[in-house]
Amino acid sequence: MTVVKNICCIGAGYVGGPTCAVIAYKCPDIKVTIVDVNPARIAAWNSDKLPIYEPGLDEVVLACRGKNLFFSTDVDGAIQEADLIFVSVNTPTKKSGMGAGMAADLAYVESATRRIAEVATSSKIVVEKSTVPCRTAQSMRTILEANSTAQVQFDILSNPEFLAEGTAIRDLLSPDRVLIGALQTESGIEAQKALVDVYAHWVPRERVITTNLWSSELSKLAANAMLAQRISSINALSAICEATGADVDEVAYACGKDTRLGAKFLKASVGFGGSCFQKDILNLVYLSTQLNLPEVAAYWQQVVTMNEYQKKRFVQHIISTLFNTITNKKIAVLGFAFKKDTGDTRESAAITLIKDFMQENARIAIYDPKVEREQIYMDLAEPGVVDTQKDVESKVQICSSAYEAAEGADAVVVVTEWDEFRDDQLDYEKIYAGMNKPAFLFDGRLILDAQKLRKMGFKVSVIGKNELAGTA
Repeated sequence: MTVVKNICCIGAGYVGGPTCAVIAYKCPDIKVTIVDVNPARIAAWNSDKLPIYEPGLDEVVLACRGKNLFFSTDVDGAIQEADLIFVSVNTPTKKSGMGAGMAADLAYVESATRRIAEVATSSKIVVEKSTVPCRTAQSMRTILEANSTAQVQFDILSNPEFLAEGTAIRDLLSPDRVLIGALQTESGIEAQKALVDVYAHWVPRERVITTNLWSSELSKLAANAMLAQRISSINALSAICEATGADVDEVAYACGKDTRLGAKFLKASVGFGGSCFQKDILNLVYLSTQLNLPEVAAYWQQVVTMNEYQKKRFVQHIISTLFNTITNKKIAVLGFAFKKDTGDTRESAAITLIKDFMQENARIAIYDPKVEREQIYMDLAEPGVVDTQKDVESKVQICSSAYEAAEGADAVVVVTEWDEFRDDQLDYEKIYAGMNKPAFLFDGRLILDAQKLRKMGFKVSVIGKNELAGTA
């Protein structure tokens, strides 16, 4: 029976960092070392300002760091020491070559696997933690088995993460389920039991699901695709609501009261973002295409198409409301992160909106409480839209408060649902006083009381609702 006493995690990002910090926190008898080839990232994990913002993460890291939780650039040393290795590296969507724009780029996963194979001097359990297409473990297994000897054997597990940014620590401390997939061989099932025992330090056994390797890999893609599908479904209905006078919040509430549906992920918005939803659906589309299932591919592709449509529809509505031009008009954008309680901007709806505003020659003022200035400029200065950061800086002002962003603005656009943007937190009368009139306000997250703000004088537009609000 394998007992895990030493864990190594390759990749100190949004998944590896919080996941392994919580494992160290809940398993004081296990030494956990998180390694990364990026020295700046490791230095940040060892500092007072962690490289990612996540509520509760600081407390967990500070409780264990230097005791049984370590951050290092010594990848080889950590691999050699470990009984179990999490591979938690980035799997971005390919930008070029076969499957560009859809398939996952597995170069980092392969590189980490090869490093394990080269360096290991004792048997290891290798755990796929990154979100990967179905049957990725097969290629990892081929590499590892080609390098195994009588003394050094490798077992592969799939243990996908189901974290939501902003609630990751809560999700890790009290997960709905932990999924562990293994090859249905004697050694595979023994390795699976060893990882089950690690989680059993704090997760009730009935919440730990054990499956075969391929079911585990596909379950992660399936879960994200279904969640994104719900968002695209309610967003599609929001367009019908605006055209008919129905209220999307009321429709969502009525549907959510059906116990077969439930209320979660039925909040209309300007569109979903984040590192997972779009990437995982496109992965599923590519997988379906490769498996010669074109109807399945087209079905899932529509979820992404609807998401892009929702963003474009919102921009078009803003431009038409502002008398069909936003040239030289100041647009205040509140929020840049893809959702509240995180500093992550990957696939954020704000990026699409602001790039469209820039192409219309608007002046843009952005305020987000957690996203760093450099990150905003980097996201907006991607090649193909504008050539240099200087062009972005000439059109985009980054502000230190919502009031600064809204001063002299023609329109305020709420793009991220930060609590501080709600009308009981922010002084909208002060914002109204400082804006050009008519003062337009666009709520892309359904967090504002439109009636209250209209009484102040704002011209308010809300996704999924029209101004008549059912009165006619």
